[in-house]
Amino acid sequence: MNIEGLDYNTQRERLILPQYGREVQNMVDYAISLPTKEERQSCAESIIAIMDRMNLQNRGNAGYEQKLWDHLALMANFKLDIDYPYDVSDALKIATKPDPMTYPMTNIPVKHYGKLLFEAFEELKTMKPGERRDLFMRSIANQMKRSLLQWGHGSSDDERVASDLARFTDGKIQLDLDTFKFDKINEKEFTQSRRKKK
Repeated sequence: MNIEGLDYNTQRERLILPQYGREVQNMVDYAISLPTKEERQSCAESIIAIMDRMNLQNRGNAGYEQKLWDHLALMANFKLDIDYPYDVSDALKIATKPDPMTYPMTNIPVKHYGKLLFEAFEELKTMKPGERRDLFMRSIANQMKRSLLQWGHGSSDDERVASDLARFTDGKIQLDLDTFKFDKINEKEFTQSRRKKK
């Protein structure tokens, strides 16, 4: 839809640094078009003063003025022929986005237990029976129960925790529910936190 007199942002050229807004970008474009270097220099210094007033909270930061001049060079697409008080050749590093991070373990069978619990299951498989393994198993079983309560995946009963623990340790850890007692967990805390998030 193209209506004469209406100027939509979607029809405009994309902003290089949107945090400064369209007016500052227009000033930068105007500075590029000025015929003499002195005029461009004066205009650029005025633009930097405006950008500085827009970022008062960052004034005390190290390298703050350098960053402003880098931003000016980026918005001008390095076409502004002036004498920069700083070297702006590294300004492109600001504009480059980092590579996306990959999740370290993508094949988690049961997402609500998470990567750390599955690493703990693997550790449990290799541990020798004894007090150390029993304490580790106790902390894992209690965390499993908290995870079930936290993420609300069905029931959080003791039988399910025992069944999952045996399944994910390849049957090497069998939780005897007649003798094993879970830590007391306040279930209201978990249900209240879920309601607040909604």
